Amino acid sequence: MKNSPLSTLLHHKPAELWSIAPEATVFEAIKLMAEKNIGSLLVMSGGRLLGVFTERDYSRKIALQGKSSKETRVREIVSSQVVSVTPQHSIEDCMKLMTENRVRHLPVLEGGKVVGLVSIGDLVNWIISAQNAAIAQMEQYIAGGVAA
Repeated sequence: MKNSPLSTLLHHKPAELWSIAPEATVFEAIKLMAEKNIGSLLVMSGGRLLGVFTERDYSRKIALQGKSSKETRVREIVSSQVVSVTPQHSIEDCMKLMTENRVRHLPVLEGGKVVGLVSIGDLVNWIISAQNAAIAQMEQYIAGGVAA
């Protein structure tokens, strides 16, 4: 459940990753996120992860500061400090990192290459599903459906 490796969760997620170039405008990033119904984009250049652009970046660094999303480039507002994990990290480790660093999205890197992206929603859904499966198994055991 919480101690499961992240690789297990990644196998159950669509492998599609959405990214944007640092030279793109913030408007282009927001438009892509709206089209794909996602809350973040990997900021990539030449196959290298430069950061993660989020709705929070837009609201705090563009909207609240009165900047133009059509004139501001993603590279101007995205944080260069990226908190990332590997497929070997546990779900619990990821939740702890998200809480400590106040982030909602973690890029998953293997050998310096992005192999996934997990959100706090992904982790919560995984834990709920695992708990529901455990409860169903216990109920079946109690009802005598499973041999001891």
